[in-house]
Amino acid sequence: MSDTDRIEGIAAALPIANLDTDQLIPKQFLHGIDKSGLAQGLFYDLRFDADGTPRPGFVLNQPAYQGTRILVAGANFGCGSSREHAVWSLQQYGIQAVIAPSYGEIFYSNAMNNRLMLVMLKEEEVQTLLDEADAAKQPLEIAIDVQSLTVRSPRLEASFGMSARHQRMFLEGLDMVGATLADRAEIDAFAAAHWARHPWMKDVARRTYDRLHGTTGVNHV
Repeated sequence: MSDTDRIEGIAAALPIANLDTDQLIPKQFLHGIDKSGLAQGLFYDLRFDADGTPRPGFVLNQPAYQGTRILVAGANFGCGSSREHAVWSLQQYGIQAVIAPSYGEIFYSNAMNNRLMLVMLKEEEVQTLLDEADAAKQPLEIAIDVQSLTVRSPRLEASFGMSARHQRMFLEGLDMVGATLADRAEIDAFAAAHWARHPWMKDVARRTYDRLHGTTGVNHV
């Protein structure tokens, strides 16, 4: 089984409902437009005091949870603003999957299109995992099988659903751009057939610009 078929490892419990994207990555960490340097800001106000001192009671600050790969969270995880940085910060920190009863709609789309696995289980199944994590004397180990769409822990085996497109992206190791390019031949064929049926519509903007500016025959970059 390949890394794209399975996500497994230490799971940290975050039993907080309505944990929004501002809590995931506060606004002061959104200065850039790229994906670098965001791990430091993940859960910043939960991980650190006002003076920047780590909060020892927060699960990800505890030595046993270094290397956490999976979060088990409360309902409506990732609600709030649409900042894609929330997804990137989780991934940069090393989180590969979140298990929760429900998610903010935009966050869900951002996550799945960036290959951050979001597993949606029934509330009672998530509670079983939270109880199991709370009762364990060591960090809980969870395995997520993307091929069979199942979650396994020592006390739970549960099934979950996801769209065929998102499952394909995970199994083939593709992000949104890669998934689109994988259909390049079909896209090109559709475009060729479309322009053959409607040749007068092709490059209308360029031809109009050329006519208005007298630049017919000039190559456009």
